[in-house]
Amino acid sequence: MPATQSVQPRVTSTFVPTREYGVLGKNIFGTGFDFDIDLRLGAGAFVCGEETALMTSIEGNRGEPRPRPPFPAEKGLFQKPTILNNVETYANIPQIILNGAEWFAGMGTEKSKGTKVFALGGKIKHTGLVEVPMGTTLRTVIEEIGGGIPNGKKFKAAQTGGPSGGCISPENYDVPIDYDNLIAIGSMMGSGGLIVMDEDNCMVDIAKFFLEFTVDESCGKCTPCRIGTKRMYEMLDKITKGQATLEDLDKLEELCYYIKANSLCGLGQTAPNPVLSTLKNFRNEYEAHVIDKKCPAGVCKDLLMFSISFDKCVGCGLCAKNCPVGAISQGTEIAPGKKKAAYVIDTTKCVKCGACMDNCRLKAITKG
Repeated sequence: MPATQSVQPRVTSTFVPTREYGVLGKNIFGTGFDFDIDLRLGAGAFVCGEETALMTSIEGNRGEPRPRPPFPAEKGLFQKPTILNNVETYANIPQIILNGAEWFAGMGTEKSKGTKVFALGGKIKHTGLVEVPMGTTLRTVIEEIGGGIPNGKKFKAAQTGGPSGGCISPENYDVPIDYDNLIAIGSMMGSGGLIVMDEDNCMVDIAKFFLEFTVDESCGKCTPCRIGTKRMYEMLDKITKGQATLEDLDKLEELCYYIKANSLCGLGQTAPNPVLSTLKNFRNEYEAHVIDKKCPAGVCKDLLMFSISFDKCVGCGLCAKNCPVGAISQGTEIAPGKKKAAYVIDTTKCVKCGACMDNCRLKAITKG
């Protein structure tokens, strides 16, 4: 295709039948009432989940939040009064009109009516979208709907609300899920993400993973979020490398509360949730990284040490053949009852990729 030739995107309106039926457009059903829908495709910025940032983006500007007041209901899109709701909220309206308010209020809890759609993922047998009444417990969602955790592993935590949500511990496995209860236990409903974790997950690494995302997605408009989330990530990185002190944990917690209180929009205000919830519910893991310089789940590479059991190794050499850096060699000692000398790992060369452990058929290699 010539460089000068441009390709125009094909736009297909999903509202053609609706216009034909007279539901959209001018003079709807002869009532003199005009109503139309204008679809705008955004760039996918996470910060545009905040209402004022979304409206700024729709207006053709960089997606950044605005100070409030004035609130959107007073001065919103193009400086006109605007009501903004989630698509999930709008999807409930037809059902309420068809079945009545009492029908809708008959589901859920006292303060959170109706149902909620969750995107169930992570360490779970059945992933996908599930819709449950508000007030359903985490245990019901994971064990009865999701089919439980595979490979006989134990439930360790569930993270709700997307990157800005918190991690729920086993102690809250039977808490009814609704807006108020999730906030009370340090999480949030958010977009309805529900990620299940088992005993093989490191909670410090999980907090670091979500912070990396929010650091990247911060619009940078306010200092607490722009700089504060970056400092939080750096502290978590120190912890996962075994370079932090107990004083760093206190500083990290203090910084979390500062960012929550001073950020301009919901992105910065909720960014510390994964850190605060894991500090509260899994502080022993943070302390293990800091004091013992160990990752209990065996996830943080800088704290790992691979070793070959002298008694279990039969000298087959599969570990050495699959080591990408040549860190494994055959020793000189032969264990009683074995025909070949056991292999050993040079820890100064090891890059902790785990290839040796994956290829050992006798499970003679451990990490810790």
